[in-house]
Amino acid sequence: MEQLYWIALLTVVGFGILLCLARREKVDTQTGSLLKPFYRMAMYLYKRMNGFFPGRFSSSQVEKDLLQLHPGESGGYLKTMYYVKKASICMAVIFAGTLFGAAAKFSAESGIVLQEGGIIVRDSYDKESREIGLALDYGEKQMDFKVEVEPLMLSGEEAETLLDEFVDRLPQYMAGKNESLQKVISDLSLAEKYDGFPVSVIWESNKPGLLSSDGQVFSVEEPEEVTLTAYVSYGTSSRVKEFQVMLVPPELSEEELAYRELEELLTQSQGESVRQEEWRLPEEWRGESIAWRQVVEDNSLLLWAAAIAASVMVFFFLDKDLHGQLVERQKRLHREYAEIVHKLVLYVGAGMTIRGTFQKLAGDYEAKCREGGKSSPAYEEILYTCRELHSGVSEGLAYEHFGRRAGLQEYIRLSTLLTQNLKRGNSTLLERLREEAEKSAEERLQQSKKLGEEAGTKLLVPMVLMLAVVMAVIMIPAMANM
Repeated sequence: MEQLYWIALLTVVGFGILLCLARREKVDTQTGSLLKPFYRMAMYLYKRMNGFFPGRFSSSQVEKDLLQLHPGESGGYLKTMYYVKKASICMAVIFAGTLFGAAAKFSAESGIVLQEGGIIVRDSYDKESREIGLALDYGEKQMDFKVEVEPLMLSGEEAETLLDEFVDRLPQYMAGKNESLQKVISDLSLAEKYDGFPVSVIWESNKPGLLSSDGQVFSVEEPEEVTLTAYVSYGTSSRVKEFQVMLVPPELSEEELAYRELEELLTQSQGESVRQEEWRLPEEWRGESIAWRQVVEDNSLLLWAAAIAASVMVFFFLDKDLHGQLVERQKRLHREYAEIVHKLVLYVGAGMTIRGTFQKLAGDYEAKCREGGKSSPAYEEILYTCRELHSGVSEGLAYEHFGRRAGLQEYIRLSTLLTQNLKRGNSTLLERLREEAEKSAEERLQQSKKLGEEAGTKLLVPMVLMLAVVMAVIMIPAMANM
């Protein structure tokens, strides 16, 4: 059994044992059905590892972010749910990557047609030819080849027009990279089949030592003329056409010469066995034994390693994503502060109490959410404050919690102002709120200007690219007419 199969087997068995041990673990109702098994296993592992190594796998920054994103909830519960969810995703990635790697391994091995003894089994006549890779271990050297394995050939009816058209175009196909057949400096394209024509071609050279029947050009000391004979067949019909080819002396190394000789040997061997179900590859060359092995593209281990790397990246980048959510929340709180202070000024100026104002804001926000409105972190904090007041928390302590949960300087300043009003009975509350509203409006204006300047800087590169395109549109026609 191959190495990756062992990895896949151990992974499946390990996950199966772990799932049996974790079968009694409860699953969060919001967890997807595909992630539930991994969630149970992650919960089981988290409890065991946290028991042996308490606090080893937690981060103070993560705990702080979780408490700010979910105010009022238990820190231990939030931390457990977060790390269990993160671990379950990583385990799912590892499991899926291992299975996909094993599937890729199986798919790669299913394409192997070379059997023991150098025997290749052909497909049935109604199948297309397939290209396989072969590697030859010759002494201390290795040579790689690409060969076409043709299917079994059966007789059929003749298509005279198709044969005539193909023979007329054949010189163009034969030339390959050469200018013409009268000046051949590189290999000819002498294939058994050509795209667009369901015909078979067998090539014969009167000088196989100079030009092989598969188009390989061997070294010559001076220009040589070679006659190539093409036997074209389609079903029971056939054509015979001769071509005069002029070879130019090439400069080939010993390794290149050996490669071409072996390719010719492969072509001749296949031509001799084309009507046989099995193709026995050559076993000797230049009086020495040779061994063939098929080259199969196998990326299974790479896929498995990529899955492991992806799971590690997911594990660490989720912390960054969590902190990013907190930063985005703080930005929204900052943007919404001016609106909240102005509403406080409006309602307090109309005679409402601070508590009544908070309840009014929370009620309007709940009604808006029921109608499909977007959530707002600032109004969520106000709503949470109202629930604290309803549950019996003192008004001053609730306002203090409000500023602490928001975590921004302006909200802490507002909560301090409201708390002092309750303790000291500040008669200038409305005036202080108006000053805070003006200050927040000024800060919001400055923030808008800053964002505008940043947007202008980001647009500089696209504008330069557009300028380059415009200059090219103007200059290219002008230079073309010069």
